[in-house]
Amino acid sequence: MCESVSIDLLRHGEPVGGRRYRGGQDDPLSEAGWRQMEAAVADEAPWDHVVTSPLARCREFARVLAARQGASLQEEPRFREIGFGAWEGRSAAELRREDPHCLRRFYHDPLGGRPAGAEPVTDFLERVRVAWEALLRERCGERVLVVAHAGVMRAVIAILMHAPAERLFRIHIGQAALLRIRGDAERPPALKLT
Repeated sequence: MCESVSIDLLRHGEPVGGRRYRGGQDDPLSEAGWRQMEAAVADEAPWDHVVTSPLARCREFARVLAARQGASLQEEPRFREIGFGAWEGRSAAELRREDPHCLRRFYHDPLGGRPAGAEPVTDFLERVRVAWEALLRERCGERVLVVAHAGVMRAVIAILMHAPAERLFRIHIGQAALLRIRGDAERPPALKLT
């Protein structure tokens, strides 16, 4: 096991088109989204390595940041957002007009109440777990930034806390939120709130 873990996770900022269930929909960042992400990392020391979701709302900012800091860059497809199936590209208001209770069903039972064609939450968690464990092995001792999605950040928290899949959506993560994970020889990787 790695004796020095220093991994930060950064959620993308606002995409073009505002708040929607995007999943694999590949919208770029809006101007406001770029500003949100720049503000989130403004006072940070450089990272050695930047890992990014392959989706544009993460990838483009990660490329710019890695180049500016002289960090290596890696795209990790397993860190893409959970797939929302029939909800992709749609707003909560649009979904509620069709079915006033669909969001409640999903958030209270993400395993049984998921949208048609959506990626199963358990599959998503396993995909992120495999990528997370590989990152811990391959980047031990380095300062790493992962630029990804709210779902990926929720999954990492669930993995660290051994939380069940049905509780995944009980964590709210704002746009351009920064989450720190630290660990050492005495302590396993843990959330660090500052």
